[in-house]
Amino acid sequence: MNLCSKCYREIRAESIAADIKSVATAAEHVIALEKSSAAAAGSSSSEAKVVAVAEVAKAANRCLTCNKRVGLTGFKCKCGSTFCGSHRYPENHDCDYDFKEAGKNAIAKANPVIKADKVERF
Repeated sequence: MNLCSKCYREIRAESIAADIKSVATAAEHVIALEKSSAAAAGSSSSEAKVVAVAEVAKAANRCLTCNKRVGLTGFKCKCGSTFCGSHRYPENHDCDYDFKEAGKNAIAKANPVIKADKVERF
């Protein structure tokens, strides 16, 4: 790009500001969707999930357990969070994703029950 350090810092600051705005917009959209579904369902537990989703969106480059900065080496879990190398395994970060149920569903989807018609005998 052949930029001086001053120009690079300005461009980098603009791109970071744009990234923050896009994350904030996405988080607001998720919160609005969750609030509308919570109003329909009338449960307060979904409001806690909305706050958790917003926090995860803010700190995508930090480990959710120890808050260590992970950068590009972060591990995305199936529960949707980012973790460091120490907490990447589900048993190390108290993952709430149900791997057993997901495995059952995958097996059931891959192997549908085939039931043949009965043969009439004379």
